[in-house]
Amino acid sequence: MPQPNPTKMTITAYTDSGFTTKVSGSGNPFTVWINPASYSRKTSIRYNDRQAQGSPGPSPEFNRIADEDISFELIFDATGVIPPPGNQKSYSNGVADGIKQFTALTATLNGAIHSPNFLILAWAQLQFQCVLVSMSTNYTLFMPDGTPLRAKVAVTFKSYTSEAQLAKGAYKTSPDVTHLVTVQAGDTLPLLCHRIYGDSRYYAKVAAFNGLSNFRGVPPGTQLLFPPLSGSSN
Repeated sequence: MPQPNPTKMTITAYTDSGFTTKVSGSGNPFTVWINPASYSRKTSIRYNDRQAQGSPGPSPEFNRIADEDISFELIFDATGVIPPPGNQKSYSNGVADGIKQFTALTATLNGAIHSPNFLILAWAQLQFQCVLVSMSTNYTLFMPDGTPLRAKVAVTFKSYTSEAQLAKGAYKTSPDVTHLVTVQAGDTLPLLCHRIYGDSRYYAKVAAFNGLSNFRGVPPGTQLLFPPLSGSSN
């Protein structure tokens, strides 16, 4: 799981849609070399067009709130401006090794699950369950032998919610959506809110409901109540 309030964006890969089993290997989670300068979130609302024949205008009928997308650009730089990430001692292969590690974790078919890995983006208050849907790499600087020294990687991630979470979300007014959760090492309040509600932005309301003066670094073993989204907790 992501560390509490990481100062650098991390991308953690999981083999299951419930985000409980991490992909094994030293490259997981992947820590970005340089934090994105910005990121964008896009949500669209789908409607069915119910315009009757001969009517002067459409009468759209709500269908559903579509998946949310997050897009940003990552920079890989092996010119020596930043120290080698992780356990690397040098940039002998330029940015190739870093991009290969990122691609293997996010954009490669995992034969055990017959799909790419499920991912969680974590950066401060951002906790986003998702899958990678697009990746475009632009190499901009090279060694004399052609080894790439700098690259810009534009990525888009689409939110992912398991069937079990969707089914639970369909009955938000039911009493059984109240949860008593014991905080585990590595858990953050935004991450737990995203798991339970599908939206990390409820962390402040949950903190207030539990009388927490500081939502950061909740000690492992702490028991928290996550109330239904209806009523006073919404």
